[in-house]
Amino acid sequence: MTPDFGSLVWPAPAKLNLFLHITGRRADGYHLLQTVFQFLEYGDDIRFAIREDGAIRRHGDVPSVPEAADLMVRAAQLLKAETGCPLGADIGITKRLPMGGGLGGGSSDAATVLVALNQHWGLGLDTDRLAALGLALGADVPVFVRGVAAWAEGVGEVLTPVAPAEPWYLVVKPPVEVPTGAVFGAPELTRDCLPITIPDFLSGRGSNVCEPVVRRHFPEVGKVLDWLGQHGDARLTGTGSCVFVAFEARASAEAVMTGLPATWQGFVARGTNRSPLLAALDRACAAG
Repeated sequence: MTPDFGSLVWPAPAKLNLFLHITGRRADGYHLLQTVFQFLEYGDDIRFAIREDGAIRRHGDVPSVPEAADLMVRAAQLLKAETGCPLGADIGITKRLPMGGGLGGGSSDAATVLVALNQHWGLGLDTDRLAALGLALGADVPVFVRGVAAWAEGVGEVLTPVAPAEPWYLVVKPPVEVPTGAVFGAPELTRDCLPITIPDFLSGRGSNVCEPVVRRHFPEVGKVLDWLGQHGDARLTGTGSCVFVAFEARASAEAVMTGLPATWQGFVARGTNRSPLLAALDRACAAG
């Protein structure tokens, strides 16, 4: 039986890594990095129906992700375990963000579950507490919980708010998925970048050191980089297969998108330094 989700619909926006440097590696194997996260006004939609019996149920299939392993389900279960909340939730999703694309879909979904259920279950946890719970689910989850564009260091969890330009982006994905482990495990990956500063980035420095690895092992992504590079500074986001380029005007981005090869997927979205998730939280708080 499909639950009545009503009006409890929350956004789980995409992110872009505007650059990505790896500055070292910890003894436990995790990479030390520098990057900038910016959100897009585009992403998944997550629906909730609150349950009195305490059960957590996912509705709708997410390809190749069993319910027990789904970060949305794990986020809800973690929030229950940490707070002792007796309530549960039915969770549904309209999935737009591709798997293995580098747009942060799973991490964003988890963050939205934490923020939304904290509100609907009346738990009252502050942002720092929710971000700490998110870190247990994945290094990218805290930036989605906090919801502001950020300069990130450490393994991606040390965040400083930044305010880069908010252009229109054309984001393109070829028909391949790029596993993060395959990129970070590649012996040829550059792991000794000299650290840069926020002013360095804002003045135009920074690249994605994962691009050469992805080009070598996933040549279809290289074709997208070359094709989009005709229209601007095309970059890979994170370690995934999605490539983006910035435009001043939405119409310019949409005009380029009309020429995409049939096997590639693309969308146009505005970059934003304040996540749509925070706007949804504002509305929920105002509604009581």
